[in-house]
Amino acid sequence: MNAQTTKSLVRFPKLPARYAGIVMPFLLSVLMTAIVSFIRTLRGVGFGNASVSLWLNAWVLSWVVAFPTLLVALPIVRRLTTALVAAR
Repeated sequence: MNAQTTKSLVRFPKLPARYAGIVMPFLLSVLMTAIVSFIRTLRGVGFGNASVSLWLNAWVLSWVVAFPTLLVALPIVRRLTTALVAAR
């Protein structure tokens, strides 16, 4: 089975490996901003009819900041990690 026909768990073609540097920060930023903004929204306004709308607005704004920040920060964090952690 070649790379073009390899299927992922959700049954669509996988992206080429060269996109891993974009996909990983994209998924990480979506997950982290969703969780943090949801908790912060519930803490700030409580759970109610408007909380979902407020959360989505907060999530979009935080994601717009987080994704480009991760694209810039991850290479720096990788280098710092390599400097701080012993090789196997």
